[in-house]
Amino acid sequence: MEKQGKRSNRLVLVPGSFQGHLNPMLQLGTILYSQGFSITVAHTKFNSPNPSNHPDFNFLTISYAAYDSDLSSGNILALILRLNVNCKAPFQECLARLTEKQNSDEEKISCIIYDELMYFSEAVATEMKLPSIILCTGGTTAFVSRDTTVPRAEGNNFLQGLGSKDIVPGFYPLRLKDLPFSKFGSLETMTQVVKELRNTRKSSAIIYNTIDFLEQSSLARTLQQCHLPLFSIGPLHKFAPALSSILFDEDISCMRWLDEQTNDNTIIYVSLGSITQIDENELAEMAWGLANSNQPFLWVVRPGSVRGSEWIESLPEGFEEAIGQRGCIVKWAPQKKVLAHAKVGGFWSHCGWNSTMESISEGVPIICRPNSGDQRVNGRYISNVWRVGLEMENELNRREVERAVRRLMVDKEGLEIRQNAKELKEKIQLCVREDGSSYNSLNELVKFIKSL
Repeated sequence: MEKQGKRSNRLVLVPGSFQGHLNPMLQLGTILYSQGFSITVAHTKFNSPNPSNHPDFNFLTISYAAYDSDLSSGNILALILRLNVNCKAPFQECLARLTEKQNSDEEKISCIIYDELMYFSEAVATEMKLPSIILCTGGTTAFVSRDTTVPRAEGNNFLQGLGSKDIVPGFYPLRLKDLPFSKFGSLETMTQVVKELRNTRKSSAIIYNTIDFLEQSSLARTLQQCHLPLFSIGPLHKFAPALSSILFDEDISCMRWLDEQTNDNTIIYVSLGSITQIDENELAEMAWGLANSNQPFLWVVRPGSVRGSEWIESLPEGFEEAIGQRGCIVKWAPQKKVLAHAKVGGFWSHCGWNSTMESISEGVPIICRPNSGDQRVNGRYISNVWRVGLEMENELNRREVERAVRRLMVDKEGLEIRQNAKELKEKIQLCVREDGSSYNSLNELVKFIKSL
């Protein structure tokens, strides 16, 4: 894509307040800035980005009085609902002040681009007669399959079927157990959030961080349901590669450890994302499973992710002696760099969409251990549609961990999966090159925004 020297109209971006939502929005902002747009990021105090990391952007804080009580709830779904109730008026005030300062083309707001979770933005855009575009940071399949959960959740027998392996009609190979329900809140709250998200169809377009060939049928179904222009411009991080983690300090010492390893494609990288929590017993089973696999590993253990522990003080006695230099444990890793490293040959992942896109973009096969929401959908597609990973669905124990690692990294079954991952990487590389599907879709998005 060609860069422009002169700034055109201003875009106001409203990112979701979680790591997996902040990164894609800021990546999109970086891309659009390179195309000549001025960028303003309107964000909440909760998990706010650091403006110093983005000196070319302007930042606005959406403040509201109930902030502290919202954070104390611990219920992510309830937090999303309250954010949308409490942020609408402050956001409108922010935009009103911004509009008062408009005295040049650069300062005129031409569009609001908002994370689908921040749907209050669409209501404000409508009231202020501004066009709006939705950014969906998850996969398209999760988007369309989520819509089926509302009528199902309202059925009397739905709860009994949540753990079922029965195929969801029209969504093969998804099973009832794979539908994107969140464990961070009640079924009633989940239903309310999904209903709110389904009502946000007044925007001008939808942007997806995906690739046409990857979710072709789901994109077609979305187009049929929404009747809006769709722009599939993934993987976003390939168009804005400089952007790194937003909320956690990365330990780059693990890159030196990777450099020191002997053989390519032998390291299993383990990271369960920015929200997942485990207990001390699960930590111990993961530890001994990794040790017994005899594979070298890089393991991210996020501080506070182990219930009852600050970090890794709960690791079982004798574990560190057993692994010696074969393992490296850090609090957070520069994931995109890790996955691109020649020594890394597998990724044990929670299957968040960003992690999924980053892994398949580098041809790294995946052990799928989804936790909640769209992660189960993603894991099912990784293992059963794209066939670049395997599922670890049984109870988390050391034998299951050892078996999964060896299946992927050593056994004959893993050889086919690794080959599939390599071929998928090559197809993705074609999509982000000039005249590739994502490259062209990104150019079309820029033209579309300018037409608004």
